[in-house]
Amino acid sequence: MASPSLVWLRDDLRLADNPALRAAIDRDEPLVLLYVLDEESPGIRPLGGAARWWLHHSLASLRDRVHELGATLVLRRGPAERVVRETADGIDAAAVFWNRRYGGPEREIDAALKTALREEGREVASFDGSLLHEPWTVTTGSGTHFSVFTPFWRACLALPAPRAPLPSPRSLDGLSRPPASDDLDDWDLLPTTPDWAGGLRDTWEPGEPAARARLRDFLRDDLPTYDRARDEPSAGATSLLSPRLRWGELSPFTVWHEAVEADGAAGFLSELGWREFAWHTLFHFPDLATRNLRREFDAFPWPRLHPSRLEAWQHGNTGIPLVDAGMRELWHTGYMHNRVRMVTASFLIKNLLIDWRRGEEWFWDTLVDADGANNPFNWQWVAGSGADAAPYFRIFNPELQAKKFDPHGLYISEWASTAHTEPIVDLGETRRAALAAYDVVKRSPRDA
Repeated sequence: MASPSLVWLRDDLRLADNPALRAAIDRDEPLVLLYVLDEESPGIRPLGGAARWWLHHSLASLRDRVHELGATLVLRRGPAERVVRETADGIDAAAVFWNRRYGGPEREIDAALKTALREEGREVASFDGSLLHEPWTVTTGSGTHFSVFTPFWRACLALPAPRAPLPSPRSLDGLSRPPASDDLDDWDLLPTTPDWAGGLRDTWEPGEPAARARLRDFLRDDLPTYDRARDEPSAGATSLLSPRLRWGELSPFTVWHEAVEADGAAGFLSELGWREFAWHTLFHFPDLATRNLRREFDAFPWPRLHPSRLEAWQHGNTGIPLVDAGMRELWHTGYMHNRVRMVTASFLIKNLLIDWRRGEEWFWDTLVDADGANNPFNWQWVAGSGADAAPYFRIFNPELQAKKFDPHGLYISEWASTAHTEPIVDLGETRRAALAAYDVVKRSPRDA
């Protein structure tokens, strides 16, 4: 009698370097791959619109590749704990494997499920597939978590090198009678009325094969100029790997080892380190998207919201060219250059005096690479309320930023050439207002 394995996929939509999949293959028994769209479990944050678009196409790519190798990707919708147990029962799975998650609600689900499945007599194991270093393995000398990036990354580099990536399987032993699967189209992940995803389709090709091609092209063509040109939004020097890592179409181990073999990779590898730092911070502070990490910022006197100003920012109609270019790039492509992300976030928080959580929510809905750690972590960094944050009084002047990083106006011309509105605020006046508001925070105790 076969004793099949169930591989539960989450943000690891790949075949190469997938430890959970490799564990199932090594059992030398038939296997089933399962993806659960969980929008119901307590604490699970529903995906934004751009993320749903990416998920649809990444799952379609993975489904086809799994089928070509001889197995089935089963799609199910519902609370993950219930769906995984039902699927395991349906195939009489002897073993269930997955790669670990690090958000608070996700860890609770996984721990409860691991206990329940083991009580049913099944083999259950989880693996390190998403981070170079597990959050509990990188600590200060006193055993606590790091709150500043430089010593964090130094500690990471002092650890043994990240493990080598696992090979992609050449075939998969699927069940002869796999369980029924939902139809991906029935999940309605794609926008229809209206279909606003034309720019995403023109910009991206989700899926593991395209991810591996992009990594290869970046290391060959762009890495040599990365450190010099990465801050110039028109230079095209960034890796564009963030959505690939967010959805697990590439593992960080694959990116690390292939980059290490190239010359001049230290600056790029530190960006992988920043990603690690964000996830380690979320592990210790699960409510990162809703609460200030530095609690004295709870006293910040956010003024009454002006909905028209928020809407102008969202749609790139602020009259500030670099801000408008960034927000229009975001709306069209589901992506924004990192330098411009900092500028647009600073403008919302410190010139419009709008709570950083409003901006985080908009990016969550419109970015194809928004994840539960990096998105709120980076917003809190700009706001000054997070780990190793830029001081609140560091206010990015978008006009000076444009002169420095887009001196010929190429980026602004590409994305905001039709923007002719007058500025909705005065940069000098709003800067002074922001600093005055920050005085309240400075008078608040740090442990408030």
